[in-house]
Parts: sequence; structure tokens; C-alpha cells
Amino acid sequence: MMNNSTKLALRRREFLASVPCLILSERFLLRSSDSHAGSLIQQELPEELSPKEAEWVQNSSMAKELLDYFGKGYSCAESLFMVSLKFLKKPEDLVWAAAGFGGGLYHRDLCGFLTGGIMAIGISSGMLKKEREEAKEFSKKGVNQYWEWWTSLAPLHCSEIREERKSSQACVRLGQLAAAKTEDLITPVKSSG
Repeated sequence: MMNNSTKLALRRREFLASVPCLILSERFLLRSSDSHAGSLIQQELPEELSPKEAEWVQNSSMAKELLDYFGKGYSCAESLFMVSLKFLKKPEDLVWAAAGFGGGLYHRDLCGFLTGGIMAIGISSGMLKKEREEAKEFSKKGVNQYWEWWTSLAPLHCSEIREERKSSQACVRLGQLAAAKTEDLITPVKSSG
């Protein structure tokens, strides 16, 4: 049995004062180990497509067309969403829905190629000739597949993908791959419509 002199005495006020530190340290640990993206933060992302990736991109109309928009007045999110809209034969004016997602939500946060792909999956789900719940399930499944694919490839955040003032070639590669993956995920919708 433990006597009172060996117990840790922590007053309520001291405990409450320490809670923010505990939460912040837990968030840091979770973020740095989030999926396997934490290990990707430490390494440089490739700037060139591998031969297998190059073949995939070459067979994707969206991936080839992405370069007509990315870096030419369109952000990452806008360029991926634009090629998705064109692929799905939707009005190009809808690209404005992606305007606030560029530059990692203009805070170097979530990558626009990640958010743009998710937006494309969402809009394609709305094109399904199915009940709302079934279309939402299609969206959920597509987003989960896209998220898992993305986190196996790259970090979630722009600031972790590309340091400021560095070449954007890694972003070009990620954009082409994101367009090819998005096309794979939304093709069933285009085919059914």
C-alpha cells in the first residue's frame, strides 16, 4: 500500500494548466505519424515520373491535359478540378468552387491536388442516376480510396510537399498522378452517364 508521502500531488489548477501542453504534444505526435505521411516529410519527393507512372499518365487524358492549366493562372486545386469538369462534361465556370483551395487553402495546408480530387469525386457522385444515399456511399468509397492512395504517395500539406522557393517539379509530378487517379475513380460515372 502506498502512503500519502509517495503519491503525486497535483492540484486541480496545475493539472488544468498542463492540459494544453498535453493536447499539443499529442497532436504533434499524431500528425507526424499520420498514416505513413510522417515518414514522407523527412524525405524528398521525386520530381520525375517513374517509367510505370509515366505510362499511367500517358494513358490518362486528364493527366495530360492538367499541364494546360497548372501553373498557368490555375492553382493545384483549380487545375485538377478543371480537367475533371471537362472530363465529366460539366460547365467550366464551376472551377470557381476550387478557387479557395489553392496554395493549401492559401495557408500551405492541405494540398490542392488532394482537395481538387476530392471535389471531383463529389461532383461525379452527384451525376449518378441513383438515390442520394447510394450516391453518397459512392462518394465516400471514392474519397477513401483517393485518401489512402494519396497518403501512400505524399504528405497531406503543401508545406511538407514543397519548401518555399524550391522547384515545383515534385508538384507537377503529383498533379499528373492525382489527375490519373481521379480519372480512374470518376470514369465509372462518366461511362454510366
